[in-house]
Amino acid sequence: MKKIIPQTTDSTQQNIAKIAQLFPQVITEKEDENGNTTKAIDFELLKQHLSKDIVEGSEERYRLDWPGKKRSILKANTPITTTLKPDRESSVNFDTTENLYIEGDNFEVLKVLQESYLSKIKMIYIDPPYNTGKDFVYNDNFTQDKDEYNEEIGVIDEDGNKQYKPKPNTDTNGRFHSDWLSMMYERLLIARDLLTDDGIIFMSIDDNEVHNLRKIADEVFGEENLISQICHKARASVSNDKIISSNHNVILFYAKNQEVVFKKRKRIGLNPKLEGFDLSDKIGKYKLVPVDGPGGAKKGNPYYTFEGVTGYWRFSEKRMKDMFDKGLIVKTPKNLQQKYYLKDAKDSRRTATTWWDEKLYTSTATGRLKKMLDTNIFDTPKPVELIYKMLEMSDTDNSVILDFFSGSATTAHATMQLNAEDGGNRKFIMVQLPEKTDEKSEAYKAGYKTIPEIGKERIRRAGKKILEENAEQIKERKTPLDVGFRVYKTAESILKEVAKHPSEVSQTEMFKDEDNIKENATDEDILTAVILDFGLTLDNPIDTKKVAGSTVFMVDDNALVACFSKNIDMQVVEEMAQLQPLRAVFRDACFKDDKDLINTVESRFKQLAPNTKVHVI
Repeated sequence: MKKIIPQTTDSTQQNIAKIAQLFPQVITEKEDENGNTTKAIDFELLKQHLSKDIVEGSEERYRLDWPGKKRSILKANTPITTTLKPDRESSVNFDTTENLYIEGDNFEVLKVLQESYLSKIKMIYIDPPYNTGKDFVYNDNFTQDKDEYNEEIGVIDEDGNKQYKPKPNTDTNGRFHSDWLSMMYERLLIARDLLTDDGIIFMSIDDNEVHNLRKIADEVFGEENLISQICHKARASVSNDKIISSNHNVILFYAKNQEVVFKKRKRIGLNPKLEGFDLSDKIGKYKLVPVDGPGGAKKGNPYYTFEGVTGYWRFSEKRMKDMFDKGLIVKTPKNLQQKYYLKDAKDSRRTATTWWDEKLYTSTATGRLKKMLDTNIFDTPKPVELIYKMLEMSDTDNSVILDFFSGSATTAHATMQLNAEDGGNRKFIMVQLPEKTDEKSEAYKAGYKTIPEIGKERIRRAGKKILEENAEQIKERKTPLDVGFRVYKTAESILKEVAKHPSEVSQTEMFKDEDNIKENATDEDILTAVILDFGLTLDNPIDTKKVAGSTVFMVDDNALVACFSKNIDMQVVEEMAQLQPLRAVFRDACFKDDKDLINTVESRFKQLAPNTKVHVI
């Protein structure tokens, strides 16, 4: 019973709670005047999250610090000009699919998706580099200029595209942990914003960095939102080079808001075991289960005699009597048991923190992937069953699943597989750095020059196999099973850098930048940039039509209508306005003559489509 205390509301604690909802990472601990530990705001960190510059300070507090942490916060909050460029040739069913495969540095991709997918991702799974000293660690030197950055991450090809190469983070580096922490921290800060209110994230890691990853995840998501630290048995064999051979990985399982997750979700856990319910009464089918208290006195179970049986029990004597009177406690020849009903079992979803199944071994996944792609091209893929299990645990029948360290694209495979089996319509977003494969590797010899080439081919073959093996189930679906994916690649802004000092422009070059769009930008490139700028998602249907020789794009019916063709006339404007779009977009330098300036266009839209917002790029 809650005790009433006659005092006014503690506004400070209420305000702290409000700030915690927006910035859980700034919540810390401090001692009050009585020596009690209370929640408090780390104002220095809060200032940093609200500042465009690095905030100096040295106050000691309970938190994980490392060189570069503030810079990571600054980086996570700083705008970038990177955009995405569609790649139809690498895609499957580009015009109809709602799945995405994005090639690029995942930090840049997360920033690009931040507005369009704000609070729209139901589940994230990541298998980041474990920082063993051999695996790839992303470059995150925020202070380098563009040429220095390009030089360090690799080379630039003849088309000006970044070519990525592995960068080992050896323990001889004085910032061995700090570099890895910065890389993860800034990505998780953005990832949290993408999750729905009842969104969840699974993160695979090993013993090298699990302690640090848990600390930064506690900070980003709030330690109260840790649902579980799962121990995943990754291999059956043991190594002879160590006294204790590690055969497991860890999966950190967090919620954006654990209270919302367990309140909103229909389920959170695995399908329960429903065998053995062979007894029944007027309530329904049931089976008998123990009522004695496991652990005895050590667990605080009450000790008393009930119906002639003495022992430690799960419930108090009063509750036992109440259950007995209702017929829920049954006396057996040697003990007492309680009725456990089938209806309760169906609602119960409990999952152990140890995932000990040979189907979840890396070796199992490696063998299957080798068979699917006809060669051993990926060393440590995650098993489909592992991601499948996570998807089953979450209420994700019709939602978006993100993996921004997608590797061999196991998450995409598992998503399509589960959709085929349970009729779901989950969509996936895979993000992978275009890291080159080693020229001596089997992957390179088989024609896979980059990791994304492996991932995309795996999705193609997995999709085809799933369609074949689940043909009968798929026939019963209300909507077709989506095994396609749109490919996008990170690219520099489609806009020219037209802001120049007068001394940088000669008289002959004065009108060279009259069109602010780069010459090599296609209409689809411009459309993608506009879609992202308006915060629309990339899975929306895109239709096109020809009007007076110009191409008109229609995104999600009338959410956005755009035309970027040069030398368009008013017929195009008229037909676009008749569609009554929410937004209409034109290229700044696309009109035939001076009379068709943008003010004329706006005037015509006001007449035909007064609710349309007209924009120019």
